[in-house]
Amino acid sequence: MIQYDHHLKVYYKDIDQMGIVYYSRYLEYFEEARTELLASIGLDVTSVEKNGIQLPVITSHCDYHRGAELEQNLIIRTIIYELPKAKLRIDYQVFTKENTEQIILTGYTIHAFLNINGRPVRPPANILDKIKKQMNEY
Repeated sequence: MIQYDHHLKVYYKDIDQMGIVYYSRYLEYFEEARTELLASIGLDVTSVEKNGIQLPVITSHCDYHRGAELEQNLIIRTIIYELPKAKLRIDYQVFTKENTEQIILTGYTIHAFLNINGRPVRPPANILDKIKKQMNEY
């Protein structure tokens, strides 16, 4: 398992008329957290793409438990539970910094491995090696 906690603050631009985070913003939060998780293990977007690999989202899912509010400090816990075989699944848990026991949202994204021509490929060895190395450190 690989885990990374991404911290962010809810701004006015993030909330809806009811004063809670607009549902689609969580997918943007996932994007930020995922980017930081991958960079933390040496898989920053630029280097992955320079090696001819793209990781588009092919599935996204969210279960909303309660709404986050303006100016709350959130933690987006981003987790890779298993080594990818054909696709990479990343799980997310969102909670406030003040109450890490109360989950606001859970979700996941699934990513395909594509080459520069947009064709599906197996996960490259260099990516698998970096993920495997981090999993062994836990």
